[in-house]
Amino acid sequence: MTNEKCRLKAMKIASNAEGVTSVAVEGSDKDQLVVIGERVDAANLTGSLRKKLSYGAAILSVGEEKEKEKPKEDLQNNPEQHALVYQYPPVPMFCEAI
Repeated sequence: MTNEKCRLKAMKIASNAEGVTSVAVEGSDKDQLVVIGERVDAANLTGSLRKKLSYGAAILSVGEEKEKEKPKEDLQNNPEQHALVYQYPPVPMFCEAI
């Protein structure tokens, strides 16, 4: 992508694709388009970019988004969280008189 106009046009095309949740421009020359979403048709999106922008768009990689890990908290360190303790009622005893 040579200029800002091309970048904006590419982002608009990608954001209109079905399943896309996020679009960003990355790379040292800002020539890579990062698209995040669920069930995005990468081949269809690449074809649309090639057709409408008339330059060689290519898929560099396809994969799942990495989730950030949440730090685990100890129950002892956090008084707001309590361990659940289940208490069952006593079992009734049946005695039969003879």
